[in-house]
Amino acid sequence: MIERLVELDANSVLDICGVNNANIELLKHIFPKLGILARGNELKIMGENDDIEAFLEKFNALLLHYQKYAKLSETDIVNLTHPENAEFYVASIAEKEVILYGRNGKVIKARTPNQQRIVEEIIHNDIVFAIGPAGTGKTYTAVALAVRALKNKEIKRIVLTRPAVEAGENLGFLPGDMRDKLDPYLQPLYDALRDMIPGQKLLAYLEDRTIEIAPLAFMRGRTLDNAYVILDEAQNATSGQLKMFLTRMGNNAKFFITGDISQIDLPRNQQSGLVQAQHILKGIKGISFVHLDASDVVRHRLVTKVIQAYDKAKDTELDNKKHVEKNS
Repeated sequence: MIERLVELDANSVLDICGVNNANIELLKHIFPKLGILARGNELKIMGENDDIEAFLEKFNALLLHYQKYAKLSETDIVNLTHPENAEFYVASIAEKEVILYGRNGKVIKARTPNQQRIVEEIIHNDIVFAIGPAGTGKTYTAVALAVRALKNKEIKRIVLTRPAVEAGENLGFLPGDMRDKLDPYLQPLYDALRDMIPGQKLLAYLEDRTIEIAPLAFMRGRTLDNAYVILDEAQNATSGQLKMFLTRMGNNAKFFITGDISQIDLPRNQQSGLVQAQHILKGIKGISFVHLDASDVVRHRLVTKVIQAYDKAKDTELDNKKHVEKNS
């Protein structure tokens, strides 16, 4: 008789083992030749080598199912321990077009060609800028890629940051701790995270800072290793702030910057760092720019029409300005 230890993600133990270890008791019934003990975030498997190997093959399918659907019921266990079903689920995980499966099995994938470009560019580049109007899915795609990297243990943490322009980044007068102060500005990121990570697990990640919120103004002096870092609403970062942010990059890190240069809220005497970065950083290997437009909007169909109308009005205004300057 031999023993094998299987380490589980500490934040997933309850989901996988079940309340009062109900799922473990079911596994003991399905694999009567084995001794299966759950201790903390480890499973101890005791038995003959062939029986343990057969168990681990099925248990792998269970873990893959959990990663895919963020749940593992007793019915799932009964179904997945059948050899044909296990093979089916292992194969289905390899679906290339899916970024990840969110809560209750929600399929999260690129929905437009430019969103697919974002997915591809982050594979080959460590810094990716996604620039485009509201509703094009740039923030949602960035968060999905970050969560996938965390689930796949490619990185150890996710850092979310955003300029708090409306508060002048002087957050001290707002009530609560830092997360409370920033919540109104980071709500789109939280909304995306809630789509992708079960509530209790997300709370645990926030508590142990596996997922961290950090005001842009407070990023100075840090080095971010083994992290996926998202700067959202980067059009409202000044040139100095964006330079500071980009130079926080450490080893094994991915930086994702999103923004909409048509919605800059900075004072008129301050240049948007995102606008400047498009020219300064263009052509640097390892840095990629993906530009989205109205055709990438995945919200209500009227959002596309609103963006097109504003773009048309802007073009008309520029044409009128040029005409006035020419004739003056």
